[in-house]
Amino acid sequence: MSNTLYNHDLQLWIEQTIQQLQNHEFGTLDIEHLIEELVDLGKSEKNALKSNIKILLAHLLKLKIQHNVPDSMKASWYSSIVEHRQRVIDNITDTPSLKTFLTEAVEKAYPDARKLAIKEGKLAKFGVRVLEESEYPLMCPFSIEQILDEDFYGL
Repeated sequence: MSNTLYNHDLQLWIEQTIQQLQNHEFGTLDIEHLIEELVDLGKSEKNALKSNIKILLAHLLKLKIQHNVPDSMKASWYSSIVEHRQRVIDNITDTPSLKTFLTEAVEKAYPDARKLAIKEGKLAKFGVRVLEESEYPLMCPFSIEQILDEDFYGL
């Protein structure tokens, strides 16, 4: 039944599983799917952290590399940096064990952040010079401390 319920109505399966745990009905638990959901939950936490780091790094990189853009463009990057840095800090505050994943998350997110910064840079308007891809560092130019420093903007 729970296998069918799991495949048919995940929310109801979750509610039933919580009820079984609260009632100490361990023998009736759908252990296989419970393990699967817990593994996915852990992946989800890491993916959220990595996603926020990617956007944060992309905009830090743009501020560092794209010097000649109008202040209006820089303002949106500053706002994004503030927002995504706070999300990263919240991720780590809510789940302190994610701090051990930070270095790996930066290493995994930076190539995508670099691609994003390059793509967005190619969309530049207002007579802004489009930079060459080679002008964007292949390795992340920011330390973990800088990435988390609320007063650091890559400049």
